[in-house]
Amino acid sequence: MSGPRVVLVGPPGAGKSTVGGVLAERLGVPLHDTDSAVETAQGRSISDIFVEDGESAFRAMEREEVLRALREEPGVVSLGGGAVMQEPVAQALREDGHRVVFLDVGIADAAGRVGFDASRPLLLVNPRASWTRLMNARRPTYEAVSGLRVDTAGRTPEQVADEVLSWLPG
Repeated sequence: MSGPRVVLVGPPGAGKSTVGGVLAERLGVPLHDTDSAVETAQGRSISDIFVEDGESAFRAMEREEVLRALREEPGVVSLGGGAVMQEPVAQALREDGHRVVFLDVGIADAAGRVGFDASRPLLLVNPRASWTRLMNARRPTYEAVSGLRVDTAGRTPEQVADEVLSWLPG
């Protein structure tokens, strides 16, 4: 199979970038963070894209980058929290044989990790309630596209990576 060795999905604060880095190092492959790729390609932050162009413009950029990464990136691919809510992305994850891991986390751990700030445009107004609402809406999709769910609460990135690695084929 071409494409990534593993794809990480989950909400902000689940540890996708951090765990992705540990996994990539252990597997000897690159880490590709689709949010960072969009920021690099646009020369501005996701927050700025939301403000200047709107969420729908960002989602179009995100969708294009995620679908490209799922076809072409050989290592660990970490998706932005909302990417799976776009049907073409969810469909590609379900139908193209990807090994998808849902990194799950509760709000207390997520808040401690990301500190709900301006870099999270969908969490600007009442961050805790917004995160909870987003998670409730996204959880069924995260679960539907994933072959493995790993709770990251109270665990080190290395412990989470160990569980993911034990699930991946040799």
